[in-house]
Amino acid sequence: MMFRALREDIRAVLAWDPAARNSLEVLICYPGMHALWAHRVNHFLWNHGLKLPARILSHVIRRRTGVEIHPGATIGRRVVIDHGMGIVIGETALIGNDVRMYSGVVIGTTSHLPGKRHPTIEDDVLIGANALLLGQIRIGRGAKIGAGTVIYHDVSPGVVIRSAQMQQCRQVQGGFVLSRIQGTRDRLCDCAEAANLP
Repeated sequence: MMFRALREDIRAVLAWDPAARNSLEVLICYPGMHALWAHRVNHFLWNHGLKLPARILSHVIRRRTGVEIHPGATIGRRVVIDHGMGIVIGETALIGNDVRMYSGVVIGTTSHLPGKRHPTIEDDVLIGANALLLGQIRIGRGAKIGAGTVIYHDVSPGVVIRSAQMQQCRQVQGGFVLSRIQGTRDRLCDCAEAANLP
């Protein structure tokens, strides 16, 4: 089973990255894949009560690959991390199959409370470089999140979000309001709701 997953991952990289020339190159030279393979071990340790060893190993892998994946995160099959430096995936994140992400992606939280607090990313999602996905949100199947986009609300399946479609944020009582993202519903942050803004 482990070798089947390894072959699937290598095939996924070869299918999505035109710079990948052969399986040996992917096996040796792709730190995003190394981080995902190590995460499978870390996740196993985490789920079997060996939380400190899992955290230590994830810390070592972060230093070696530049990819920080919390051992509690659940990650599906054939996920591709391309140019993975700076990627952060939080503890309660749930990532589906065939997801592709690029450098600097943060799958993080806006809450310090225990429980589910990170995004759920469905299958076949593409996440561009330096995109920030924050909070207990759902990114629908087949969605494409453009580079540099900040998302803190649900994205419908198949929707394409580009930074150019985002209106400027405006400051309201010490917080920021993301006015609107085309193709998704409007939502104001708590500080704006408290100010009773339209």
